[in-house]
Parts: sequence; C-alpha cells; structure tokens
Amino acid sequence: MTPHRTIDAWIRSHPAQVDATLAIGLWALLALSTVVLGGMTGTHRFLEFTIGSLQVVPLIWRRSRLLASSALVTLGCLLQVALVPTFLPTQVTVPIVVYTLAKFGKRWASYAGLCAGMAGAVLATLRYGTVNGQAIGLHLLPSFVGLALIVLVSWTFGDLARTRRLAVRALEDRATRLEVERQQERELAASDERGRIAREMHDIVAHSLSVIITQSDGARYASQNDPEIARETLATISETGRKSLREMRRLLGVLRGDEQASTRPLPTLEDIPELLEATRTAGLEVGYDVQGSPRRELPPGAELTGYRAVQEALTNTIKHAGPAARADVLLRRTSSGLELEVIDDGRGAGATDDNVGAQQGLVGMAERVALYDGRISTGPRPHGGFSASIFIPYTED
Repeated sequence: MTPHRTIDAWIRSHPAQVDATLAIGLWALLALSTVVLGGMTGTHRFLEFTIGSLQVVPLIWRRSRLLASSALVTLGCLLQVALVPTFLPTQVTVPIVVYTLAKFGKRWASYAGLCAGMAGAVLATLRYGTVNGQAIGLHLLPSFVGLALIVLVSWTFGDLARTRRLAVRALEDRATRLEVERQQERELAASDERGRIAREMHDIVAHSLSVIITQSDGARYASQNDPEIARETLATISETGRKSLREMRRLLGVLRGDEQASTRPLPTLEDIPELLEATRTAGLEVGYDVQGSPRRELPPGAELTGYRAVQEALTNTIKHAGPAARADVLLRRTSSGLELEVIDDGRGAGATDDNVGAQQGLVGMAERVALYDGRISTGPRPHGGFSASIFIPYTED
C-alpha cells in the first residue's frame, strides 16, 4: 500500500483522533500568535484568545457532537462580531463547520449551516469592512463576495462528500446483502445436495441390506436340510453385496470429485427387470407389466427417480409385507408422462406403522418425485396390501 493510501486509511479509521489533532493544532497556533503579539496582558488580547478558543476547541467534537459543537462555534463567531474590532484568524473554523454540517448532518442542518455561513459573511463584511464607522464602498462588495464564495465552496464540497458517503454506504450494504444471499444460496445448495446423497444412500443401503438379510435368514434355515440351496443363497448375497459396494463407490467417487465415477451410467427404467430379478432372489414373488409407448424420452434424472421409487417400494414390501407376499409392478407410458404403480397383497398398513425407516423412505421418494413436478400416492389398499403410485410428467420446454 502506498504512503498516501496508508494515511488516508488511517484518517478514515480514526476520525476522533483526527478531529482532536485539528482542534488542538489550531488552538496551539492561536496561543502562539497571542504570545507573539504581546501575550494576554491586555483585556482585548485575553478577550480575543477566549473567543478564539470558543471557536476552535469545539472542533474536537465536530463529528461526535455535531450540532452542539456547531452551535458553540456559531456563538463564538457572533461574540467576535459583537465584541472584537479585528478579524480573527480563527474564523477558519467557519468553512470547516459548514463543510462538516453538509457532509455529516441531516438535510435541514446542512442548509442551516449554509444560511448561517452566508449570514456570517454579511455580518463580517459590515463589521470589518468599515473604517471609523464609515463603509469603504470599493472594498465592501469584494469582501462579501470572497467570504460568501468560501462558505459556498465549503458547503458544495461537503454536500458532494455527503453524496459520495451515502453512495459508498449503499454499495457496502448491497455488497453485504449479496454476500448474505450468496451464503444462504450455498447453504441451501449444500442442504439439497446432502438430501440427495441421503436419498441415494438410503436407496442403495436399505434395498441391498433387505435382500441380504432375507437371503441370510433363508440360508440359515436351508443349510440344515439342503446345503446346495445354502450355497446358492450365499452366492446371491455375495453378488448383491458387490453390486451395492459398486454403487457406493460410485456415489463416494462423485462426492470426491472423481470424474470417472461421475460418468458411469446411473440406473434407468431399462434396469428395472434386473432390479426385479434381484428382488425375486430375496424370496418375494414379483410381477412386471409394461404398457404404452413414450411420447418422448424422460431426462436421465427422471428415469433414475422412477427406478429409485420402484426400488424403495419393493424394499418396503420385503421388510413389511410379511411372508408369502406378492408384488406387482406396472410401468405405463402415457401421452402426458410416466406412471408407475407398485402394489402388494401383504399386511398393508404394516409398511407405515411404528417404522421410522419406512417413513423416511417414503418422504425421500416424495422429494425425488417432486423435483420433476410429479406426484406420489402411497397407502394401504382397501382389500389388503399396500400400494405406491407415482406419476412423472414430461418436462415441457
């Protein structure tokens, strides 16, 4: 940082010290000039020093106590005009006060300072533009014009500084608001991403673990009578675990920024038969029917949503429908979008009673579908069982 910028930064950050230095410096010059001119032995010298001090010292509070300090300086100027026959150099405080009122004061205070300065220019001209009570006409007008110009220029610079100060403050406020909004957007984006990851993790882990647990129970019972069935079941468990591990690695690779992981294909509607086959190995009988033809293709994210919805519904069926249950999956493509329906003939309300995991899964399913302006309906069927109906419309451009 250059020296003048360093000084400017210090002045802006220490206004009280700057005002005190200015006031003390002017007061020291006043005292020095009084001593040089003969000290305060005479009544007039002491009066001039006292009135000059009244004009200078209040500058210490010119920003912290703006109106009070300005009033004291104005009082000192009036006393000078009334009691002192000579023009004091401490009148330099007049343009300083006018500038300060224009920059930091309210509008009425700014205009009041301008009017007071102009009135002071008139009084000073009349008071000090005369000799033995006689006005010097040739010097009266130039004297007033000079004093009035000093006041007017000081007010103009103060008003410009006020405008700049308010503009800078508005820009700072806007920058602060933008930073707050940007931080809120980052937090919302992070929250959405955490929600998406949580749904992916739930879909992968819940479904795979449900299959693995069901197969493990079956293998434990089958191992007592038919070791061959137990070996086949363990092979299914192993394959399900490997598949889930691959999906977990892909998801974690995306979180780490692995480009290869992020470019691997995500499940689509074409992978539903494979999902159903894995579900059948868990002991759940599943029927599958496809109807209609698509008007156009769905986005990959929408197809992933449909796949995950079917996966979640089947996972709940495995966990809650009870033994000997059957599920049917219907995929219907219509002119308005994709319809998916998963129904079972199990215990019905058991999928939602006293089970926080199932509730979370259904909430995650609803959030996925809502991202694509879809709708979902889940609940027990009137004649037993449970149903989940999903509709994902085509995205209209």
